[in-house]
Amino acid sequence: MKTRSGLALALAAAVISGFAVYINSLGVRAWGSAYGGAAAYTTAKNLVAALALAVVLTVAGKLQPRGTIIAPRQAAQWAGLGAIAVVGGSVPFVLFFTGLARVSSGNAAFLQKTLVIWVALLAAPLLRERLSPWHLGAIGILVWGQALLGGGIRGIGLGAGEAMILAATLLWAAETVIARWLLRGGLPALTAATARMGGGVAILVGYTLATTKWADLTATGWPQWSWAIATGLILAAYVATWYSALARASAIDVTALLIPGAIITALLQSGTSALVPQWPGLALIVAGAVLVFLAARYPGRRRSGPAQAGAR
Repeated sequence: MKTRSGLALALAAAVISGFAVYINSLGVRAWGSAYGGAAAYTTAKNLVAALALAVVLTVAGKLQPRGTIIAPRQAAQWAGLGAIAVVGGSVPFVLFFTGLARVSSGNAAFLQKTLVIWVALLAAPLLRERLSPWHLGAIGILVWGQALLGGGIRGIGLGAGEAMILAATLLWAAETVIARWLLRGGLPALTAATARMGGGVAILVGYTLATTKWADLTATGWPQWSWAIATGLILAAYVATWYSALARASAIDVTALLIPGAIITALLQSGTSALVPQWPGLALIVAGAVLVFLAARYPGRRRSGPAQAGAR
């Protein structure tokens, strides 16, 4: 039951992500280079997300029974939260949005969606997560479907933009594994999500102040901040949902189920009629998502003794 709820939350996170990608593409253009560009926009929306999560965590701590919202109790947990703030909530955002300005959105989307490959390579040995033939098939089909949906992978080179996006994706893969380890150890998802965004935005604020002209920052007004508030709240909902999924299901399964969010983005960008010629990619993504559920439902028999079999 816990795994099923985790998979359902992963699909919910994919839906949120699908809307977020499209809305962010509008928001970053509305912010514009005249107001500090992508770095300032990213910092602003992440600040909104961090504040929103902090408010929710505070209210939840007052409403829930004592001990429900657990703070880190070990040095390793504090170190883990610091790590996800760096490799999840700050550095990769700068790399991704800077790289996005240099490459096509299709190539950027494909590179980012290879996240599931890197998570699988890390989670199998480090978290001892099962990587079954179902998983291998699902990952291959999902990435293939994403490539077709984005117009193929022709034109992807090894330029600076692609390198930045790939580096950001690798950092997010590391974050996913660290977050899964923390959450599996009992740290609440809301605590981890708030630390991720709160610690990350502190780093982003410092970076933005050091690299952006003060005149550009002070020139921002409601047209810019309205986008930052909207996308920041969406980001807060996404991170909270994604971390809640990671607390209940394996990192490999949760990350694989983020890919169907590309269908939502494609619908918003092109409309239903424009997606008709892209039905092979859509079909592959749906088939891959079904395989992920099968992989979680039928993970294969473990080589265990009677005691373990009875415990199951």
